[in-house]
Amino acid sequence: MTLSQRTTYTPHTPPAGFRFRSTSAADGAALWRLVQASGTLELNSAYFYLLLATDFGRTCLVAENDTGVVGAVIGYHPPEQAHTAFVWQVAVHPDCRGQGLGPVLLHQWLDLPANRTCTWVTATVEDNNAPSQALFRRFARERGAPLQTQPLFTPDLFPQDHPAEPLLRIGPIERLPP
Repeated sequence: MTLSQRTTYTPHTPPAGFRFRSTSAADGAALWRLVQASGTLELNSAYFYLLLATDFGRTCLVAENDTGVVGAVIGYHPPEQAHTAFVWQVAVHPDCRGQGLGPVLLHQWLDLPANRTCTWVTATVEDNNAPSQALFRRFARERGAPLQTQPLFTPDLFPQDHPAEPLLRIGPIERLPP
């Protein structure tokens, strides 16, 4: 599929009552609590979320409503891959699921100023994680970009029992001029 054959991406209208913004140090604890509340994501140390919210705040996004942080995309640009945005985790609070927030989070995240030049999105997702697989397939389809899967982290690379984490690579993604 060539860029001219792809569907032109139309931005989603965010669900009512949600605000989106980049992260700061003040969001580290909220990110940790959100991932913990998700019940499905691998929880890292509180320090890890504080560090990412601070040092990679321009490439991380939170969704807030009147109760606080209820969604997030934690991501960064891999070294020496200036046009790639890597998704570490996508989290939606259980109370906010079923409102279409997950796909909107990914689109809002890719449209952050720090990610606007990225034409590739990557993530690692376990084969048995059907909801995340579906989210990234939907995102690729909505952006009119192919999704490829390739081996990356095999079980033998982890220090404890852990399933493989193949790399999902979406792109190239057509970007409209700013």
